[in-house]
Amino acid sequence: MMQDSQAVIHDLAVIGGGVNGCGIARDAAGRGAQVLLLERGDLAQGTSSASTKLIHGGLRYLEHGEFALVREALAERERLWRIAPHIIHPMRFVLPWTKGLRPRWMLRLGLFLYDHIGGRRALPATETIDLRRHVAGAALRPGFGTAYCYSDGWVDDARLVVLNARDAADRGAQVMTRTAVTGLTRADGLWTIATRTADGATPHFRARALVNAAGPSVLAVMGLAQGQVERRMRLVRGSHIVVPRLFDHGFAYFFQLPDGRIIFAIPYDHDFTLIGTTDQDHDGPLDQVRPSAEEVAYLCAATNRYFARPITPADVIWSYAGVRPLIDDGTARPEAATRGYRLELEQGGAGAAPVLHVLGGKITTYRHLAAEAVDLLRPHLPMMHGRDWTADAPLPGGDFATTALTALLERLARDYPFLDPLTVDRIGRAYGTCALEWLGDARSTSDLGVHFGVGFTEAEAIWLIDREWARSVEDIIWRRTKLGLRLGPAQVAALDAWLKGRG
Repeated sequence: MMQDSQAVIHDLAVIGGGVNGCGIARDAAGRGAQVLLLERGDLAQGTSSASTKLIHGGLRYLEHGEFALVREALAERERLWRIAPHIIHPMRFVLPWTKGLRPRWMLRLGLFLYDHIGGRRALPATETIDLRRHVAGAALRPGFGTAYCYSDGWVDDARLVVLNARDAADRGAQVMTRTAVTGLTRADGLWTIATRTADGATPHFRARALVNAAGPSVLAVMGLAQGQVERRMRLVRGSHIVVPRLFDHGFAYFFQLPDGRIIFAIPYDHDFTLIGTTDQDHDGPLDQVRPSAEEVAYLCAATNRYFARPITPADVIWSYAGVRPLIDDGTARPEAATRGYRLELEQGGAGAAPVLHVLGGKITTYRHLAAEAVDLLRPHLPMMHGRDWTADAPLPGGDFATTALTALLERLARDYPFLDPLTVDRIGRAYGTCALEWLGDARSTSDLGVHFGVGFTEAEAIWLIDREWARSVEDIIWRRTKLGLRLGPAQVAALDAWLKGRG
């Protein structure tokens, strides 16, 4: 139920339901703050669900001199894997040496640094392979020999956001989606926050401190807060395509291109290959961001330089794009712009309510960013206790060892034999141990209510609505799950009708 400004004073209000905002809300709630999280759309509706879905240090950032950023991100890889082993898992990447592009010595040096500057422990080290004999070479065009195989991680990015919000709510935070901030006023040591909900209501809230984690809209929110908006952000669009599976193994690829850029080709949801990303300056609207035809053609052409089976835009099953809010560091090329972040605290004078602006960042460093942000706010919010706690506390469903995912999947298959193997794998990797809560004592698919197709049932849908803030078909089939790749039009229509029938 909505709280009006006269009813309660929150300690901290966070604007933005992306990975940084949800991470900050989780950390602050876990330290004892009464937190309000406001998101104008759905959780992870923007940039945070449109990544390349990697937990990685960013090998290519080394050649731009971003050693501190790479070190920080590499240190976070295994921490994130440890707290979310259901939605994050290690992956081996194959980087072919290509004549005329970066020389072997440069690749070896970069990978040596990558292995050693981030505190790698559980992930295997880089090795040199021969693509003429290695399984990863079979799908490539003839002529590739030497390659380097290194470790990074894969993540279900949208679920990472939702699980941070869920944990924040479990620790007392109030999470409000589809609630746009329309005005910010600072007086008497408090922020008053005017909002508008999807149904036209205009509740107001009050908070002792404010975090602006609005991603690409960070400067617009800064303006509402009467902040200093002369700062410049560089909005860079990253586009991706998904095509039918191009290879039959679990390795991913890191491909160099003649223009100096790189792309990844990643095994995706068993039957597909995810290819991305582009780096294109974005000057259009931030709602409904889509890849351009030129970007899709670029990704197809780049892929065809390496794979034996060519693809065209007609092969693209799904494409998506997100706008990365990068700090404008004056670089000429968008792919060279820093992926680092900056936290700017405006205190507004003695006794005034502070606001913290989050500028830049990348998904791999969100947890560390959140800990830094909450540490900066601690002097202004004395009710918060302790220091960084999120490195060891599992996200919902992740309360098992990184080596125990297989055992969890085997348990689901054993206890729910009516689930097909693909559904068992999907459910286990999406919900972890939380799957046991909504599967309950079911002994058949009918015990889970309406079956919408491809293993998706009413029981799962209700969990997503009641526990994960899903409201629309798009929320369910593209962010909470990726069943949009598998459900047919009639099945999607049936799910939509069911949702509308719930009122």
